[in-house]
Amino acid sequence: MSSPNPLVGDNVPAHILSLLESLHAESLKQESGITKADYENSVVDSNMKDKFIALEQDKCHFVYQLIRSTNAKCVVEAGTSFGVSTIYLALAVAANCRATGGQGKVIGTEHEPDKAKEARKYWNECGEIVSNIVDLREGDLRETLKTDLETVDFLLLDIWTPMALPTLQLVQPKLKQGAVIIADNTIGSAVGYKELLDYMRAPGSGFTNLTLPYHKGLEMSVYCPQA
Repeated sequence: MSSPNPLVGDNVPAHILSLLESLHAESLKQESGITKADYENSVVDSNMKDKFIALEQDKCHFVYQLIRSTNAKCVVEAGTSFGVSTIYLALAVAANCRATGGQGKVIGTEHEPDKAKEARKYWNECGEIVSNIVDLREGDLRETLKTDLETVDFLLLDIWTPMALPTLQLVQPKLKQGAVIIADNTIGSAVGYKELLDYMRAPGSGFTNLTLPYHKGLEMSVYCPQA
């Protein structure tokens, strides 16, 4: 029996559900032809610049549920790519705002201008329920996340692994007590994530950590620093 789609329960419009299905299908098709070397050379190899590299659909559903359950309204996504997972983040934040009031925002980061352009196209297809929530910051996230960062409820790290720890350390001063951090592919790319995981799992780090048995691993951490 297949798992239910949590977006259906939140009455997400049919055209968005259809778009997400097609984007996930295209991502899977592309990934079937990507090698480990492609990922390792992703920064210098132009072959990866037109690839989705999207968070898998079941992980997106889990992230959506996490954001809904924690009533997160300020989300940071490191590694937006073509903006597939961003749609889930924005929909969850929008649903939280409808349920409990207040303003919400998803701060996306993307280094490649062409990917940012495509992402915005998909968000516009979704409509204002998504496009009005997303604040996409183009360029080096080590610069774009330096300013205009509010208290962060949720951080998604789906990025080239050497950038994961610098991103966390940049955002960490803005993490609220109980903020959730999700890092993708932490089993499949364990070597690349070693610095991040050592940092988060060190005694006194303020993070509690759990590796979830999704495809290639998904690390869920909660930020609970001692007063």
